[in-house]
Amino acid sequence: MQKIKKGDSVVVLAGRDKGRTGEVIKMMPKEDRALVRGVNLVRRHQKQSAQSEGGIITKEAAIHVSNLALADPKDGKPTRVGIQIKDDGRKVRVAKRSGELIDG
Repeated sequence: MQKIKKGDSVVVLAGRDKGRTGEVIKMMPKEDRALVRGVNLVRRHQKQSAQSEGGIITKEAAIHVSNLALADPKDGKPTRVGIQIKDDGRKVRVAKRSGELIDG
C-alpha cells in the first residue's frame, strides 16, 4: 500500500520549496517521484504547435517522495503514515502525529 497517493495534501520537507504545501497531481512510483500542484515550478521554452502557443511556460516538475510528507488532516503539519487493518479486513492509512484516519 502506497503511503502517498494522488489527491493527497503534502508538505515539502527539503529543497527550494521547503515548507510549502500542495496537492499531489500525479504519482510516479517507478521513479519514486510525485507532481505536486504549485510546488517545484520550472520555466521551460516551448515551441509553438497547433494545440499550444509558444514561449516560456511555467509548469510543475517532479519532486522525490523522500522530500514530501503527508499533511496531517487535523492541523496540516507534516506527519508520517501508518497502516491499520480495520475489523472488516481492509487496510487504511493513519496519521502517526494525531492518530487520525487519512482515508475512509
